[in-house]
Amino acid sequence: MRLRDALDDHKRNRDHPTRFPGERRTTAGLFSGAGGRLLHVAPDGGVRDFGYPLSGRFGLADSRFALRIDDPPADLDWDDDAVRRADDGTAVIEPGEGEQSYHASTTLVETVHETPVGGVRRFDLAVETDAGEAHVTRVAFDDAELADSLDASLLVGCTFAPEGRDARVGQLHHSRAVEVFHDRERDFLAAPDLDVIGGGLPAGPDAVLAPEPHERGADSLGDRREEDHLGGHVVASTGFADGVAAVATLLTDGVETDREAALETVDDLVEDVADVQKLRDLAVDGDAAVTVPSGVPRTNAAVDDLRVLSLLSAPTGMRIAGPDFDPHYVHSGGYGYTWFRDDAEISGFLLDADAAFDLGLEDWHRRSARAYLDTQLPDGTWPHRVWPRNGALAPGWANARMEAGENVEYQADQTASVVAFLARLLDRLPEDDPLAGEIAGAIDDGLDGLIASVADDHRPVACQNAWEDAGGRFTHTAARFLAAFSAVAALGAERFGRAVEAADRAALLYDSLDDLWVPDRGAFAVRERDDGSLDGRYDSATFALADAHRAYAAIGDVDDVRRDRLVSHVDATVDGLFHDPDASDVAGLVRYEGDGWRQRGQGHEKIWTVSTAWGANAAAEVAALLADADDARSEAFVDRSRELLDLVGPDGPLTVPGGFLPEQFFDDGTPDSATPLGWPHAIRLASTALLNDLGAFADRDEDPVPADD
Repeated sequence: MRLRDALDDHKRNRDHPTRFPGERRTTAGLFSGAGGRLLHVAPDGGVRDFGYPLSGRFGLADSRFALRIDDPPADLDWDDDAVRRADDGTAVIEPGEGEQSYHASTTLVETVHETPVGGVRRFDLAVETDAGEAHVTRVAFDDAELADSLDASLLVGCTFAPEGRDARVGQLHHSRAVEVFHDRERDFLAAPDLDVIGGGLPAGPDAVLAPEPHERGADSLGDRREEDHLGGHVVASTGFADGVAAVATLLTDGVETDREAALETVDDLVEDVADVQKLRDLAVDGDAAVTVPSGVPRTNAAVDDLRVLSLLSAPTGMRIAGPDFDPHYVHSGGYGYTWFRDDAEISGFLLDADAAFDLGLEDWHRRSARAYLDTQLPDGTWPHRVWPRNGALAPGWANARMEAGENVEYQADQTASVVAFLARLLDRLPEDDPLAGEIAGAIDDGLDGLIASVADDHRPVACQNAWEDAGGRFTHTAARFLAAFSAVAALGAERFGRAVEAADRAALLYDSLDDLWVPDRGAFAVRERDDGSLDGRYDSATFALADAHRAYAAIGDVDDVRRDRLVSHVDATVDGLFHDPDASDVAGLVRYEGDGWRQRGQGHEKIWTVSTAWGANAAAEVAALLADADDARSEAFVDRSRELLDLVGPDGPLTVPGGFLPEQFFDDGTPDSATPLGWPHAIRLASTALLNDLGAFADRDEDPVPADD
């Protein structure tokens, strides 16, 4: 998002009660993605690229479409807000918000618009090609003959931002395409009979500084003769044939892909997608199509979860946390990076779900492992965050292990999460697998990195927390270390030479967790402060204790006292964080007591989907731990897990249309922040698998995936 656009949004939303000005929101609409292209399709048909972290190319800053009617019907309502009369007497109709859905298990987005001249159906699909990352749009009248009788054409207004530029941008006008470029990145707009109407330079200082938002239309922004060739904005039209119009965009590297190959690619795409079946075939064959075997409970949710995690993935396998809705870091620290906490936890959850449901994710697991091997630092740890497209170090604030001196600005739990995943994956690989030896070496180095962060009392030293907003000796960090040491120990000495050492570390850490118990709250503290006192607030990150103890149970004994404390902790934390505001139907868990982030004047902690899903997972993990001990309390925790999982389920109040889980919700039900957020989707999928193992869905009929049209 360019600064001009951010300032324009600020003018529109500076006084809005639930919108943070200057952001590009994705809480409504659907995404299509493939090969590093990540496209947001808004309900009104607007399109924006969010794929820079995945591909290194910026693409579309904005795209709009409208219908031009050369022969308007006599009964057309010119007072309709969707209709405006052009200077030449033609009608321009801008479709309002439509109904959106995905085609089967793919990322083909279908949007149905009702317009003053009839129904229009639009398909959008991101496509990976040899020339670069493409996107195709197919627009069709429900009544094909209507398009001819109206003499209709499709108007497209696109603003490209090659390499993130909104100035010093050039255009080349080819016979069926427009090429927009700055340096290496070259972006193409093509249609079968493309007619370029105009363009325009970016808004000048007067428009940027004016108190009112800037409106960009189809006309040029000034009278300079060269402006149509020196800006990223293109307005063009293309006709309907048999009621169908098609447009394609393509993002390329001008050094790696020659111009003729790019033009041929977009030409072929717009010809192919005129046939809706060819478009659907492209979607089904695409790398973002997902398959869920029959018999998986909550099949629709599983499809949504895998689709989201695929959309957020770079070709390397590493994932962004979510679409980067706040690229100027005005109200957040950015989301378009790979955090090893989120990513490794997601990888672990996928490992669980794959083992339970046979999802065929072996390639996903191996790509994740390769990415972690390639990004491990010499001291065995992993940095704060990296660019998912290439693993290069990304801007961050928690890289103390790479800087001179010693401080707490390091998130030790991230290394623990990676080590735990690698150990669990190694346990699944044959010993003669070439990747197994490399993983074992990374685990060996990772153990050294973890041990360097363990204090004399066997718990991790002070560092940053999971939410990246505080320092201290956190229970969540200790839980992740316990899970990591336990996973390595579970490999056994024959498979990994330091397994016994890891088991000893796990046992000592297990015992030391008693130091964090807060009796009057019936829960473990969120952290030990610098002065040695305990911070007794409830924090959803402490749900990590549940799966950590299940991991420890595979190599050691979880005694009765600790089981009782886990039962009490999960119960008390869920009750303490549960929030059911009167103003809406939303309900769920807040992140932690006293969380003031992104409240926008609400005056109460906001509900988080990751916290709610994590609570469901923790309850299921405790249920499994109790079941293994023949403890009758297991059934109650299964029920509690199902109740929380329903809140983030397909029909739950925390799931928005399209099956996406936003990060947060306001009390009035407005979704906010990164949407979709990958982490809760992975937790939801793994929790479903665990509950299924516990027999939680035996009494439920689950809806199947909708059949193809």
